[in-house]
Amino acid sequence: MKKLTIGFDVYGTLVDPLEVSSYLHKLIGDKNKLFAEIWRQKQLEYTFRRGLMNQYKNFDICVQQAMQYAMDCLTVSFPNNEKDNLLNLYSNLKVFPDVMPALKLLKQNNHTLVAFSNGVESTLKTLLSNASIINYLTDIISVDKVQTFKPSPKVYEYLASKTGADPAKCWVVSSNPFDVIGSKSAGLNAAWIQRDPGNIFDPWEYTPDITAKDLIEFAAYLK
Repeated sequence: MKKLTIGFDVYGTLVDPLEVSSYLHKLIGDKNKLFAEIWRQKQLEYTFRRGLMNQYKNFDICVQQAMQYAMDCLTVSFPNNEKDNLLNLYSNLKVFPDVMPALKLLKQNNHTLVAFSNGVESTLKTLLSNASIINYLTDIISVDKVQTFKPSPKVYEYLASKTGADPAKCWVVSSNPFDVIGSKSAGLNAAWIQRDPGNIFDPWEYTPDITAKDLIEFAAYLK
């Protein structure tokens, strides 16, 4: 297969944001998983709202505000040092088990691999360095440069222009259906990573070019 440019979504695709529930268990016990889910869902909701309203605030701010919402929703409170600890976890999330072998295989096959994320570039650099995968990536492409969020067409156009890729040879790989739909709508190729068989793809007019159970299966497809 010809050399491709592949943009990997980060949160939920390369690293697991729900992993914070382990630390949360020490703070709030059995409310931990629900807190983590609310926190993550609100992060995405805030990016959608801000994108529609043209009221951009970077993803770090969305994460902070979503954490406060989760605290209010579950009527829990944390001292400032624990809030800082929770936010710092977003720079220390672990990769999914399939990530490292898949990136290694794709790199061996001379594809250009980049991180493509709603996250802030400096935060992403720290996260991907701590996760020991930054050396597999040629670049970190953040929507912060465009001042809006996925799935705006602007961010996918920016991915193609920043990498110099022909859209026909440019892929977005994501576990988020909205990201896949945004990619396809903008004329790029897209793979949906469906690690959980219970996850459902939105019944829109756009469908993924590839649906894979993990990144290893995706890498094998391109091989």
